[in-house]
Amino acid sequence: MDRNQNLVTLQKVIGYKFNDINMLSHAMTHSSYVGEKKLDKLKSNERLEFLGDAVLELCSSEYLYKNYDYLPEGELTKIRASAVCEFSLAECARTINLGSFLVLGRGEIMTEGMKRDSILSDAFEALIGAIYLDGGFANAKDFVFRFVMNDLEHKQLFYDSKTILQEMVQKEHSNNLSYKIIDESGPDHCREFTVAVYIGSDKIAVGKGRSKKAAEQQAAYEALLKLKDKK
Repeated sequence: MDRNQNLVTLQKVIGYKFNDINMLSHAMTHSSYVGEKKLDKLKSNERLEFLGDAVLELCSSEYLYKNYDYLPEGELTKIRASAVCEFSLAECARTINLGSFLVLGRGEIMTEGMKRDSILSDAFEALIGAIYLDGGFANAKDFVFRFVMNDLEHKQLFYDSKTILQEMVQKEHSNNLSYKIIDESGPDHCREFTVAVYIGSDKIAVGKGRSKKAAEQQAAYEALLKLKDKK
């Protein structure tokens, strides 16, 4: 599939047709490609990501303000943080298979950068910024409401997974909760950690991430799902 057809397909997936298709192309262009081709740095999607981040914060804040009118500011802030964190946005990107539409440098392609949370979440924010510039706030808000502000309970569970698991273990078990790195792989610039979470000596679940913290969070989330299933 050529580049233009790829962009046509993406528009169908997201349900928004760009007036300026170059804006969408810009949003899908990663800095690794720009650097490899020795293009102007402004050709990457980083500026659109910057804009999209701000648009996302406003849209998500409006959604929560209107739909959770019984919650105080502190609780709204926590829910918003869970909805727009890197993991949540990367998961949103995966629902539209955004990684397959990205233009990456050869190095990122070889290390499967199109699957990495950081690259996916940044591209998702760039896409929001592009929709905002191309079609205005109403279209950007519609996109955010449809693809981000859904399944908030699941997103909050992941975001708070380590805290929730700690509280559950303290309440229901006599043994301590602990995390242990069981594997590291990949080159130095693209490490992947595998972490196991234990209750006492029992291994409950395993998680992977680009940092120890991310792997622990994933492991805690997987543990919560297993413990909830047992109940």
